[in-house]
Amino acid sequence: MGTIYAIANQKGGVGKTTTCVNLAASLAATKKQVLLVDLDPQGNATMGSGVDKNDLEYSIYDVLMGLTRPENAYCTSPDGHYTVLPANGDLTAAEVEMLPLENKEYRLKSALSAAKEQFDYVLIDCPPSLNMLTVNGLTACDGVLIPMQCEYYALEGLSALVNTINTIQSVLNPKLKIEGILRTMYDPRNSLTGDVSQQLHSHFGDRLYRTCVPRNVRLAEAPSFGMPVIAYDKQSKGALAYIALAGEILRRNEASTLELATA
Repeated sequence: MGTIYAIANQKGGVGKTTTCVNLAASLAATKKQVLLVDLDPQGNATMGSGVDKNDLEYSIYDVLMGLTRPENAYCTSPDGHYTVLPANGDLTAAEVEMLPLENKEYRLKSALSAAKEQFDYVLIDCPPSLNMLTVNGLTACDGVLIPMQCEYYALEGLSALVNTINTIQSVLNPKLKIEGILRTMYDPRNSLTGDVSQQLHSHFGDRLYRTCVPRNVRLAEAPSFGMPVIAYDKQSKGALAYIALAGEILRRNEASTLELATA
């Protein structure tokens, strides 16, 4: 049975899509079967995976609207070696078109029911706002991975996101939990970075990943080539950080599986 993570933050520009693409590629590099679900109408995760969002027969829009099965929309990331459920501008229409539908919050969960059997990990790249698409992502997942910068406004945004997660947990998805907090664009020379890290550690404890993703030129360049950074420059600091994050997630999951088995 696979694990579904939503990569979410209501604040834009925190490295959400970068994390989704590069974590998918890093997990795939460990021989895990990975599905990346692009739930953002901008389609950046699709393009960053090397899939042309303007040349799709089917997309996540068609899946959410019940026009086709997910497997008919699957594409393969040529350099990342994971499966992509792609998105493009069509997804903008889904916002309005889903509103009158029955069980509109559960459309993605229903669509991914078979994927849990087929894939070890499903990563959902949520849009940077709280809308019906994000609600679908949070309702479909087992846990939320939150990328954030170590700055004051990011802490404020995190507080709002935690409230959203708690609301969805109580109303739509009782299993929902914060899987982990990932510090992105990390600069240890900045004193504010240290202060925010300390606050995060005191509030979230073990849920704060030890891995930090640094500001890295190669990480920023890779999407323009439609490649995850581990394919673009495997020795770069950005690539090494996401490989380390994948290892941390795998170890956590193995430990929790072991706990359940011995309970």
